[in-house]
Amino acid sequence: MARRRLGRGLDGLLPAAPPASERAPKNTAAIEDLHPGQMQPRTRMDAEALAELAASIREHGVLEPVLVRKRSAGGFEIIAGERRWRAAQQAGLKELPIFVHDLNDEAAFEAALVENLQREDLNPMETARAFQRLVDDYGYTQEAIATRVGKERSTVANALRLLKLPKDIMDMVEDGQLSEGHARALLSAPNVSTMKRLARNAVSKGWSVREAERHARKVARGNGDGAAKAKAGKSANVRDLEHRLSLALGSTTTIHESGKERGQIRIHYASFDELDRIIAKLT
Repeated sequence: MARRRLGRGLDGLLPAAPPASERAPKNTAAIEDLHPGQMQPRTRMDAEALAELAASIREHGVLEPVLVRKRSAGGFEIIAGERRWRAAQQAGLKELPIFVHDLNDEAAFEAALVENLQREDLNPMETARAFQRLVDDYGYTQEAIATRVGKERSTVANALRLLKLPKDIMDMVEDGQLSEGHARALLSAPNVSTMKRLARNAVSKGWSVREAERHARKVARGNGDGAAKAKAGKSANVRDLEHRLSLALGSTTTIHESGKERGQIRIHYASFDELDRIIAKLT
């Protein structure tokens, strides 16, 4: 069966539009009756781009209706078009054209995700978190996500891998300091502290993605023998716990077993500032 592609737009995702007689009687809504959507995958909006859109709206108006659904508390929840709504407020508009659709939470989130992907409005971390939400909240497989949003499964898998990055590096990706390619390259570093050091170097020295990959591979090779010996006697569960603790604390963490159900957890830090940050997370 042919895979549905993103190019089909929201029509390929949403149920067929109801007959005109079944739609909401109004096709515009007051600005104050519209509310940001709970299903919006985007968490950041560029202020300069928003101002440019507001200027365009002052000149030409809003050409595309905002997709909404009714709220039980009254008014409408925005599913797709929150950026237009915010820009319209800046432009001084009093009402917006709307298209009312009856969607459950899953369909509303999926529609919001696809609209943002079509417009390339999401940064890589927002996309990764949106994909993970489809997995956690709605039980999607990677293959199912790929089918629904018209991406290759490998693209979805690579996006989800970004969630293994330390928060510091995630923030660099969200801020546009590092590209998705840089971030994936850093994942091959042997530990969190090295990953963060390479990320800082990539930003300060302006490394290309290929340069970041080369440095990460070089460090991994240099630590390969020692890491292999250190992990040789550790079970898969212990190695997984080390990885999860390292990500949670944002610093390399190792577990040393000294007997049955006994051992030590060692947290590595490179400066007192980093130590203060780790202590703040633990207290």
